[in-house]
Amino acid sequence: MTKQALSFSRNDSAKFFRTLNKRVNDYFKENNLKRTGNWKIWVKTLVMFALFLAPYFLILTLDIPGWAQLLLVVVMGIGMAGVGMNVMHDGNHGSYSSKKWINKLMGGSIYILAGNVYNWQVQHNVLHHTYTNIHGHDEDLDAKGILRFSKHAKWKKFHRFQHLYSILLYGLLTLNWAITTDWLQMRNYMKRKLSYGELPRPWQNWTILALSKVVYLSIWIVIPMLVLDIPWWKVLLGFVVMHYVAGIILSVIFQLAHVMDEAEMPLPAEDGTIENTWAIHQLHTTVNFGTKNRLINWFTGGLNHQVEHHIFPNISHIHYTKISKIVKQTALEFNLPYKEYETTRKAILAHFRFLKEMGAKPALTA
Repeated sequence: MTKQALSFSRNDSAKFFRTLNKRVNDYFKENNLKRTGNWKIWVKTLVMFALFLAPYFLILTLDIPGWAQLLLVVVMGIGMAGVGMNVMHDGNHGSYSSKKWINKLMGGSIYILAGNVYNWQVQHNVLHHTYTNIHGHDEDLDAKGILRFSKHAKWKKFHRFQHLYSILLYGLLTLNWAITTDWLQMRNYMKRKLSYGELPRPWQNWTILALSKVVYLSIWIVIPMLVLDIPWWKVLLGFVVMHYVAGIILSVIFQLAHVMDEAEMPLPAEDGTIENTWAIHQLHTTVNFGTKNRLINWFTGGLNHQVEHHIFPNISHIHYTKISKIVKQTALEFNLPYKEYETTRKAILAHFRFLKEMGAKPALTA
């Protein structure tokens, strides 16, 4: 079924985005800064890859007790999420470096995280960043009926318990990438001729996907089975634990920005028009959290600064703390919302309250 073509309003008489963009550009000029990453992102890259890969090589080369191997696998999951949020994410937005080949290299780190560059860029850069929180267009709201993230989604009886079982499903995020999601997404996106940039040739895209999956499974399952003197099921258990830890971290971080009561989920008019301009739409549909927490700022790759990221996706996350002051001040000047939770804990609690609300029978909450 062909999706309705959408267009954003052009009615911004106060010129919010023009003013904001000028102020942000002035900030970079006055401080003689590039909008891309600097030494800080390189340090983070080394740390995150060390967390992700060092335990893998330790397990393969040293005689480590089973309990220690399990702990190292958990660390790998944390590092896996860290690489995704801090390296892959900026790389695929073209904000990691001013050099295209470095962005391509860092964006390509998604292949050792179980994902695919083409699929990620279509789902995240194109669909999510363009049609943020619009039901039927932003696939981040589509949980295949298992979870109900929006009042516009169909309600099912078992959704009454989704605030309880959702966390169990969140851990499956990257595991699904590795096994099923990429194949289904590529078939769907190629059929719809979606792309971030030039549309790849089908044979080329499918070949890259197939080869990358073979290499991925060889690194994380086949090689450990051949090298380690342990039962095959322990290797698979370690693989699942690594993914589960990464999946929970990534899923929760992603949900806190958009699947919240404060994040609006507007529907387009009958002619496909969205009420607000694109930039103002981002303010209405996006929420920040824990922005004063240095550890959260550092580890999440600025994903707790989602307002800034959605308006300026081509600016590296290392600048978000600074430009957030400009974004907030400008939004308030123009009488526009700037939504944020003071702490991550409060945001997490709010997210699960929202899931409980969306899981209640609509007739009882109307």
